Amino acid sequence: MILVHGRHAGPQDIMELAAALEHPRFTYLAPAAAGNAWYPNSFMADIASNEPGISSGLGVLEDLVGRVVDAGTPRERIVLAGFSQGACLMSEYTVRHAARYGGVLVFSGGLIGPADTIWPYAGDFAGTRVFLGCSDIDAHVPKSRVDESAMVFARLGASVEKRIYPGMGHVISNDEITFARSIVEAVGG
Repeated sequence: MILVHGRHAGPQDIMELAAALEHPRFTYLAPAAAGNAWYPNSFMADIASNEPGISSGLGVLEDLVGRVVDAGTPRERIVLAGFSQGACLMSEYTVRHAARYGGVLVFSGGLIGPADTIWPYAGDFAGTRVFLGCSDIDAHVPKSRVDESAMVFARLGASVEKRIYPGMGHVISNDEITFARSIVEAVGG
């Protein structure tokens, strides 16, 4: 499982999610963003204002996934998970590299780009289970972006479960963990 941390956090923070999703057949990898942020501004800001951070972060994920695959783990056994800024970066990585993954877990995040963004990517998730969970009042992630992201994942052939939680805030709920565990257990056997 590749876990991507949020802004002002680090690998040690996202590893708390690994503990919540723990499965004996998984190895957990958590890359670190330089300066504890993958990119400097909101994920809904103009993309140019977040460069070279976005490209650098996407490169980190591409390299890490490539190394895992080269070591003998097929993409179908890789679960990618992220929270907040890490969920945004990981979502963007996966739609740009749509393939059959073990699962994609998006906690309080969505695809990167301003309000008028169109994600024209091709590829096929081939039924990959994708979970998107977020609050309806999240100060960082508007519900509309979660909705748009879910549609892009579905258009690219993912089996999408989107859950919007009333009044929750910018956190991961027990319900999200429970559902995410079902994806992890299906991959881990």
